[in-house]
Amino acid sequence: MALRTPLTLLTLLTLTLLGCGHAEEKVFLQRAGEAFNSRSYSSILTVTNGEQFGNWTWPEMCPENFFAVGFSVRVESNQYGSDDTALNGIRLICAKDESRSFLYTVESHAGYFGDWSAPQYCPTGVLTSFQLRVEPHQGLFGDDTAANNIKFRCSSNPTLEGSGTEWGEYGHWSQECSEGGICGVETKMEEYQWGLDDSTLNDVRFHCCAKSPQVSEGT
Repeated sequence: MALRTPLTLLTLLTLTLLGCGHAEEKVFLQRAGEAFNSRSYSSILTVTNGEQFGNWTWPEMCPENFFAVGFSVRVESNQYGSDDTALNGIRLICAKDESRSFLYTVESHAGYFGDWSAPQYCPTGVLTSFQLRVEPHQGLFGDDTAANNIKFRCSSNPTLEGSGTEWGEYGHWSQECSEGGICGVETKMEEYQWGLDDSTLNDVRFHCCAKSPQVSEGT
C-alpha cells in the first residue's frame, strides 16, 4: 500500500462546494500544512477517552485570523472480518471573518485507509469544542479501531457529527475555546503495522486562538 505523500503547501485549487440551501459557490481551497505553525494559541482542547497506541505527531495551524468553520473526516468502512481501522484522519477547514470564499485546510498526520468525507460547516460562527467516539482496547487478539467518530460544537450552537463508524462510545465533551475558536489540530497516530492490527487514529487535540483585537481608528 502506498504511503501518504509528505505534507507540503499544495497548489491553489478552485473547487465547487455545495452549501445547504444555497446555490453553487466557487471557492478557493488551499492546504496550509505546517506553514503557519508559529501562530500563537491561547489553550488546547483535549478529551479523556483517547486510546493508548501511537504517538503525538505535528500540529498544523490555520493562518493568522483564520478559524475552523468546518471539517471533514477520513474513514475506512467496516471491513467485515478483515482488519478495521475506522477513523483515520480529521481535516479542519479554516476561514477568515465568516468569509467562505477563500479557505485553508489543516489535518496533521492522517492514516492511510478510507476516504475523505464531504465537508460539513457551521451555519455561522466557528468550531469551539469536540467529543470523540472511541472503541477501547480489544485485548491481545482483538481488532483495535481506537477513534471511530467525532462531533464538533459551533459557536452559533449547532452540533456537527462526522460520518465515522459506530464502534465504541462517545466520551465527555472537551472544554470550549473561551474566546475566538479552534485554530489548529494535532493527532495521536499509530503508524502502519505492516499486516498486524492497525488502529491508526487514537486521539486528537485542538488548539484555541483568540481573535485579534480591533484597532480603533486614529490610534
